[in-house]
Amino acid sequence: MANTNILCIGSVLWDVIGRSASTLRLGSDVPGRIVRLPGGVAMNIAMTLRRFGLQPSLLSAIGRDDEGRELIRACARLGIGTEHVYLSEDLPTDRYMAVEGANGLIAAIADAHSLEAAGDKILRPLADGTLGTADAPFAGLIALDGNLTAALLSEIATSPLFSAADLRIAPASPGKVQRLLPLITHPNATLYVNLEEARQLCHRDCTDSAAAAQALIDQGARRVLVTDGGATATLASPTAVFSAHPPEVLVTRVTGAGDTFMAAHIAAENSAADPEHALNAALQAAADYVSGDTQL
Repeated sequence: MANTNILCIGSVLWDVIGRSASTLRLGSDVPGRIVRLPGGVAMNIAMTLRRFGLQPSLLSAIGRDDEGRELIRACARLGIGTEHVYLSEDLPTDRYMAVEGANGLIAAIADAHSLEAAGDKILRPLADGTLGTADAPFAGLIALDGNLTAALLSEIATSPLFSAADLRIAPASPGKVQRLLPLITHPNATLYVNLEEARQLCHRDCTDSAAAAQALIDQGARRVLVTDGGATATLASPTAVFSAHPPEVLVTRVTGAGDTFMAAHIAAENSAADPEHALNAALQAAADYVSGDTQL
């Protein structure tokens, strides 16, 4: 295996998710289940990477409160490294809340204000010699999520600290995808987006993943993967475009599906899979996840 050590930079928090088998509308009051799980984009990616035998470590902000201490213990049980996490005395541990029904994600609120407030403090290990410096930057794989502030993501786009990394980028949500604009043309970046997010980035009403992926390449992206739920997904670079259809499954959950896809694709490529196999492996892992067959 090429490299089992991967940095996951971004949101690490508690997910509070309500799920119901009913079709939900505005004002629905239905029976269901409410769960609290470790979550956040960076955490979801790390948990899936761990399931594939890799050794992820987190760069994030977690509060020194009861919820933060519990989250650190959860990471330890999962085998995810937290030795480089910024632990704040005055910022609370972040949270995410979502409601899902038979008709998909109904609504979600991401409270990642502590991560945003911590700013570049979470990146100190990349600059102080712990993991790298500006003159000898970290040269491994970094999974970066869009929950960081727009200003910090803009800095990362030109920072020498990220100049040698294999940078894999995921938006936190369609509402935050514009934050990634400065990173699209990063020479070492692979961008993972869904069709809605791709449309926002390329400012085109693309009808499918292949068109959206090509639009992002035309915009200067080095490599992109565009998913579209149960429809065709596409991997594109300036020299090749490849599409594949995900397996048909009964969808029982959606929160974390994109993160699972990204992590599974990273793991497949890390095992030297060719582009076609890596894309299909990622689609299968995401299908298994949304069907409830696997956990993060």
